[in-house]
This record gives sequence, structure tokens and C-alpha cells, in this order.
Amino acid sequence: MKIRISKEDDALYLRLNDAATIIESEEVESGIILDFDAEGEVVGIEVLRVSERSADALESILLQTA
Repeated sequence: MKIRISKEDDALYLRLNDAATIIESEEVESGIILDFDAEGEVVGIEVLRVSERSADALESILLQTA
């Protein structure tokens, strides 16, 4: 797993599977984008406007995709 944080873009990206090819992305909630591989598995999570979110909100996002 890789984590990228962009202060400039106010975004957080979690790449869960480096080997997988991203086939599709879907904004599942405002500012929450999931990347899917060919099997429909979540391989990446992008969180926009990170500075506006609480730690509890970020934990909830991660738990929902597990």
C-alpha cells in the first residue's frame, strides 16, 4: 500500500494494490473517489478536501471500503 498526500491539492490518495490496473473510478460520495480493477475490487481511494474532514470521517471512509 502506498499513501500520497498533496497539501497543494488538499488530497489524500491510498493505493491499495500497486500491481492492479485501474479500470474504472467512481465518486461514491462528495470528494471520495474509488478506483476499481477489472475484477471490481477497490485498488485506490482518493479523498479530496482532506483539511475539511475530521479524523473520524476519514476512519469511516476507510472502514466502508474494507
